[in-house]
Amino acid sequence: MQIQATDTPKLDWRGDALAIGLFENAVEVTGELAQLDEKLAGVLKELIEETEFEGKTGSSAVTRVGSKSPVRKVILVGLGKSEELTLDSFRVGAAAIARIAKKEKCATLGVSLPVANDELAATAQVITEGIILALHQDNRFKSETENGAPKLETVELLGLGNQEAAITRGEQICSGVILARELVGAPANSVTPQKMAETAEAIASEHGLTLEILEQEDCEKLGMGAFLGVGQASELPPKFIHLTYKPDGTPRRKLAIVGKGVTFDSGGLNLKPSGSGIETMKMDMGGGGATLGAAKAIAQLKPDVEVHFISAATENMISGTAVHPGDILKASNGKTIEVNNTDAEGRLTLADALVFTEKLGVDAIVDLATLTGACVIALGNDISGFWSADEQLATQLKQASEQAGEKFWQMPMEEKYFELMKSPIADMKNAGSRAAGSITAALFLKQFVQQTPWAHIDIAGTAWADKENGVVNEGATGFPVRTLVNWALSET
Repeated sequence: MQIQATDTPKLDWRGDALAIGLFENAVEVTGELAQLDEKLAGVLKELIEETEFEGKTGSSAVTRVGSKSPVRKVILVGLGKSEELTLDSFRVGAAAIARIAKKEKCATLGVSLPVANDELAATAQVITEGIILALHQDNRFKSETENGAPKLETVELLGLGNQEAAITRGEQICSGVILARELVGAPANSVTPQKMAETAEAIASEHGLTLEILEQEDCEKLGMGAFLGVGQASELPPKFIHLTYKPDGTPRRKLAIVGKGVTFDSGGLNLKPSGSGIETMKMDMGGGGATLGAAKAIAQLKPDVEVHFISAATENMISGTAVHPGDILKASNGKTIEVNNTDAEGRLTLADALVFTEKLGVDAIVDLATLTGACVIALGNDISGFWSADEQLATQLKQASEQAGEKFWQMPMEEKYFELMKSPIADMKNAGSRAAGSITAALFLKQFVQQTPWAHIDIAGTAWADKENGVVNEGATGFPVRTLVNWALSET
């Protein structure tokens, strides 16, 4: 599929489907729309009246035009109230247009949205993201696909002029989101710790990044007892992945993204029962998948910052060598952990990953993990919780997420709740009480970062979608690759 911007007005465009975005309470066939309606034999006014189209967010209407018309079909998409318009409104609107065009078997599509002149490039980028992400389908494991069905071949963004750089930027970001989706969506017998390492190798080779893979014996030498304890029941060896992007010249700042990489989580001896969602635990490397997705995108965008991408990849399985509830593990910073719940394993892998990362001397660290069901209970499946004691970093993440159209909510770092993690026989337990479970998980991770500005993002609810929503399709979402990219590229 080719996406291109053009100065062609919608009055002169010819092709399979012309899509027009309209604001709520401003659905009037006047001016240029009236001219277009006359050219299309009154089909616009008729479509609006028959469907009672009001331009509300999420609304759409489509109809066929006469055979002699320069366009075969017209698509209307609601953008909501003009005073509430954001760049994400265009991203979501473009996604809706793309899905309709696919359903209507259109090969060529013209998109006309009411874009402000000072936001042409940014709008071209988000429209590109919306179209590509909405049309992405993961059919790798199907024996029969829709290969014979007509596909959308060309999309023209009308009235935007030359925005080739912005469209390319959107495509590069989407390549990272799609990589994350495909890693998270693949079954655990396909994406193993070894596969995660191979994916990092491919990114490094293709885009000129440096790669360090620590094997089990390397991790043992570094004293990574928490990480290694999680994977000691698996027949598959762990892989500690450290991928680094460095710009030409002196980097403006140095950042690190750390993603939980548990490729399957059985719960360990605290086995997840049937009905608990154990069959979805292939997605427990959602943080690691998004980390590699962000690496792919950032490597193509080439910002003037240095970024380290770290994932301690392993499985949490059951065998005679499994960690027992009540065992004590020693992390690489010397802290001891009583494992009172083997299903609270992600934080153990992140503990050693955070200690390793801080030694790199970066300016800020962000970790992301499908960490707690408690976060899903608190914020649902559309919003990720995040924790940080550094308000500058927290502000950066909020701004980056708003630009990305990915929802975040800052949660409290209530220090006194760490009392729930105290152990009578070790420095701490790995799980507290059911109350404030996502907060105590963040407080646990905080013990493994000494001075570096740090934030923790819990994507337990947002890494997977049970239904189509905005630019997100059912299945793995690729959350929060777009936010991480925006954060790395931000000027502050």
